[in-house]
Amino acid sequence: MTWDILCRVVDNHGDLGVCWRLAADLAQRGEHVRLWCDDASALAWMAPQGQAGVQVHPWPEAAPAGGLGEVVVEAFGCEPPAAWLQAFGQAEPPPVWINLEYLSAEAYVARCHALPSPLMTGPATGRTRWFYYPGFTPDTGGLLREPDLLQRQAAFDRTAWRRQQGLADGGLAVSLFCYEPPALPALLQRVAEASAQLLVTPGRATAAVRALHLPPGLRVHWLASRPQPEFDALLWACDLNCVRGEDSLVRALWAGQPLVWQIYPQHDGAHHEKLQAFLDWLQAPPSLRAFHAAWNGLASPALAPLSAALLSEWGACVQSARERLLAQPDLVGQLRHFVAERR
Repeated sequence: MTWDILCRVVDNHGDLGVCWRLAADLAQRGEHVRLWCDDASALAWMAPQGQAGVQVHPWPEAAPAGGLGEVVVEAFGCEPPAAWLQAFGQAEPPPVWINLEYLSAEAYVARCHALPSPLMTGPATGRTRWFYYPGFTPDTGGLLREPDLLQRQAAFDRTAWRRQQGLADGGLAVSLFCYEPPALPALLQRVAEASAQLLVTPGRATAAVRALHLPPGLRVHWLASRPQPEFDALLWACDLNCVRGEDSLVRALWAGQPLVWQIYPQHDGAHHEKLQAFLDWLQAPPSLRAFHAAWNGLASPALAPLSAALLSEWGACVQSARERLLAQPDLVGQLRHFVAERR
């Protein structure tokens, strides 16, 4: 089948990151994918080799000349072009139209997943779109997990990777992919005290660290932009992963290493409840909850030392969550089944 994925980049390219992983995973399973995006420039470093079976197009004003694909995925409420809604209303049979929503562990996700959304006005009146919610539990749409992920991870040579990056043998390695967390100075201090090496991703994380006075003894590695598979490798190689947003959280869970998540901040504070719901699902111990509260500006920015006991406790928590997730179907497998039932 042909799948059309509509994506608008809001900021930080997180939406594009999710959409590219979705497109590439579908293509690897034999689907033909057209990704329509208003700013695909980040794919130059995110996916420089492209993916067989995926075509990237600029944001459309008109419907495709040959008609819409059998499936349309409207990612994250990106508001499709009017011409696409008109084509949706005229197509016989109509495509299966999916509204792919943001990831959350909140209770509403299971209630709303797979619900129909009939169009009551406009050129597609009478057609139905379907809410599709990614999630962490079996009653949701699941998480992106490409079929060869576990094999790639099992074949990964952690020692060789760290040496290739110029990291000293032994000792802790901490990856940093963040916005501007209020507890960043405290983290830098704790990393220095632990004689750990800090691997800082480009963009906002690098800018945030460079804006601070670095504590004595802190060993920093400034990273370049890297394709998604190499970002995965970074997470596999580190002993603590500080991640942000949606895509990197999922990849950190698959990595199975201790993680700290900086949730995307919302002006109305709605991210607080979203963070707590995730920590509840994660069954996070009190130490990990306290670290998250400080990291996300919900408590004093004081952070606990990065002791071996602390990281061991966090690692056991993440590994347990990973096992629960691996027992569930992945997002693309579920989505293809969902579409097949509605065609």
